[in-house]
This record gives sequence, C-alpha cells and structure tokens, in this order.
Amino acid sequence: MVNTKADAVRIQTSVLNALEKKVLVWLAERQPRWMTSDILTYIGTFGAAVVAAGYILSARNINFLWLSSLGFIINWYGDSLDGTLARVRRCQRPIYGYYLDHTIDAINEVMIFVGVGLSGLMHLEIALLALVMYFLITINVSINAHLKKEFKLTYVSMGPTEFRILMIIINTLFATISPLRDFSHSMIICGNELTFKALDYIGAVIILILVLIHITTVRKDIKDYAEMDPMPERD
Repeated sequence: MVNTKADAVRIQTSVLNALEKKVLVWLAERQPRWMTSDILTYIGTFGAAVVAAGYILSARNINFLWLSSLGFIINWYGDSLDGTLARVRRCQRPIYGYYLDHTIDAINEVMIFVGVGLSGLMHLEIALLALVMYFLITINVSINAHLKKEFKLTYVSMGPTEFRILMIIINTLFATISPLRDFSHSMIICGNELTFKALDYIGAVIILILVLIHITTVRKDIKDYAEMDPMPERD
C-alpha cells in the first residue's frame, strides 16, 4: 500500500484559504469538458516560465516585472485548480497525481527562483539559498505526508497563494518606485566588497524566516516521531 498526499490530512490554515477554496470550486465547475487536471498542471508550469522570463528580462527593462506578476496569476490558476478539478469531477489519481504534482512543482520553483536571481535585482546566490531552504521544507512536508499522514500546506498563516500575492506586491513596488530598485549598500565581507540591493535584503529576510520555520518544524517532528517510535526497552 502506497501512502500518498491523498491519504494524508491536509493542514491548510492560510489567511485566504476559505475564500480561495470557494473560488477554485466555482472555477472548476465552469471548466470546459476538454480541460483536464494535467492540462492545468502544465498551464501552471507555463506560468512559472512566464514569471522567470519576466524577471530575467527586467534586467533590461524594469517594466517586465509586470510580466512576472502576470505569470504568478497564470501559475496560480493552473497549479491551484488542477487538484480541485479532479476532486469536483471525482476523477482523482492519488499516486499519479502525487508524483506529477511534486515533480512539476519542483521544476516550477527552480525556474522562478533562478529567474529572480538573474533579474539583476537580487544576487543569484541569495536566490539559490532561498530555493534550497524552500526545498528543505518541502522535503520535510513530503516525509510527514508519508509517516504522519499530515500534509501541511501553510506556515505562519501563509501558503503558496499568499506567497504569490506577496511577490506581485513586491514586483509592483519595484516597478513603480525607482529609489527602491536603485537602492544599494556596499559592505566588506571576508575581504571582498559586496554590493547589496533592496531585494537582496528582502531575500535575506525570507531566508531567515524559512530557516526558523524549518528548525521549529524539525524539532517538533523529531519529538513527535520519538513518541510514535519509542526506544525499545532493554532486557
């Protein structure tokens, strides 16, 4: 018997969760018959590619950040609606869906984070470190989905949808406020002078939050698993 995300209890306590569920069901009920969950998954991937392209092109023209924001909306539409469509039509494929969803999500996140790192607004190293922390949390979620049968989708009341909205807000600020995107600060680190921009500092704060989330979550999980699987008594 294969444990899958479908077997796990979905823990979703994000700010917009209740409203988003209603919107997604409404959209799912109005999809044309030819629309499938797989097509929506690939639409989400197309959206991630648009996000990455917008960020990369913003190095030449900051107005391409608007393209990235559009990409986040497309990504939300495909990535959030694919599972809802399957549930509304009662055609879930738990094992296949679990594999495809996680595989495509990983590809999408790589495109988005690398795109941010190539935008000229953030050092690539900072973007990749944020990606690593995101993956560490994602791996922990997948482990818990199998061992605890808990699939946690939100942290500090934020899930993927709230993150997309946050990025759209950041894009808007950087596209419209020139002092914000022109800000830079130099410092000496290990004998080298490095220049950090405003988005570098935002990225650093995000990394710090992800680190704290990961440490807190792992500590709690270790305690839970120790109680579930106690040390055998010696004879």
